[in-house]
Amino acid sequence: MRLEKRKPSGREKDEASVKFLAKLREQLYSSNISTIRQSAFNLSWMQEDGLDILREALFSDSPRRTKGAAAYGLRKMRGRMRKLAEEVLIEGLKHPDGKTAEICGNALIVLKRGKGTGKWPRRAKRRSGRGPKLEIREIPTRGTSRQHAQRGKRPNDPLSRKR
Repeated sequence: MRLEKRKPSGREKDEASVKFLAKLREQLYSSNISTIRQSAFNLSWMQEDGLDILREALFSDSPRRTKGAAAYGLRKMRGRMRKLAEEVLIEGLKHPDGKTAEICGNALIVLKRGKGTGKWPRRAKRRSGRGPKLEIREIPTRGTSRQHAQRGKRPNDPLSRKR
C-alpha cells in the first residue's frame, strides 16, 4: 500500500523526529503483524503526533490488522493522551465501516476491563467466608527413631542401652 506523504504538524522538534514518525507510519501499514503492533506501540508514546497517525490508520481504508494495531496503540496511550485516545475509540464506534466499529468496540471493552481483571483472579481476600485456616502440625518421624523418641531415649546412647 502506497502512502501519501504526511504533512508535518509543526510539533516535531527536528528532522530526525520527522523521519522517525514517517518510518513508524510506514511500518504501521506493513504486512508483518509483529512489526505493525510494535510500531503502533511506539506511536502510543509519541503524544499528539502518534495520536494523529493512529487515528488516520484507524479511520482509513486499510487492512483489518492495521486497524487492530491502531486500536492497540490507542489503548496503550498513557498520561494526558489516554482520554483523547478513548474519545477516538468512541468516535470509531459511530464509523460507517463495520470492521472499524467492531475493532473500536472490542478495544473499548479491553480498555474498560483494565489490568485488575485478568484470566487468573487474585485470591488474597477471599478467605473471609470459609472456615479457619489449617494448622501446621509436626509430622512424626519414621522407623525406629520414632520409637526411641517416644521413650525419650536416643538410639545409640550407651547409657540408655540395656546391659
